[in-house]
Amino acid sequence: MAGLIQSNIRHISDATNNAKAPDDRLLPYLELARFGSVAFIRSSDLRFDLLSALVERWRPETHTFHFPCGECTVTLEDVAVQLGLPIDWNPVTGVSSFTDPVAVCYQLLGESPEDGDKYFSGIKFTWLKAKIRQLSVTATEGELMCVARAYIMHMIGAVLMPDANGDSVHLSYLPLLAYFSTARRYS
Repeated sequence: MAGLIQSNIRHISDATNNAKAPDDRLLPYLELARFGSVAFIRSSDLRFDLLSALVERWRPETHTFHFPCGECTVTLEDVAVQLGLPIDWNPVTGVSSFTDPVAVCYQLLGESPEDGDKYFSGIKFTWLKAKIRQLSVTATEGELMCVARAYIMHMIGAVLMPDANGDSVHLSYLPLLAYFSTARRYS
């Protein structure tokens, strides 16, 4: 039987596979927001044969993998240890709506990706990557903070909370990054 996972289909992990390590000047802001360890996550090439083997062993009725040695599942604690993110602070729940998403973007990112559309709800990875790449060697502290937020938004959308399309991150996370010292208090 052919593998269940097809290697010719674009996968959400492509967004992280192509990511570069952050500029060293962003690290203090990433650390302050507790995203320092997430910034260095790099996935390797997907092994479709191994993914297919895992899919074959998954039991949806118990939400576990069935191996010869017993049942196994990934827990929230496993994720916390591997990503270095808090799991016992304030939860991020619900969907935020904004009366002026363009203003939120200008305030926290220094510019807006969708000036012509005042009701957009997501930021495309291509825009975030371009924002990160345009960081100048003479960037001010304010510009560094905006780029750090863009970097974190990219990591949220690409690694932590990817959507089905795998090409954008929901705008609702951006206000949580207004203050890096407060952002670290979210799970």
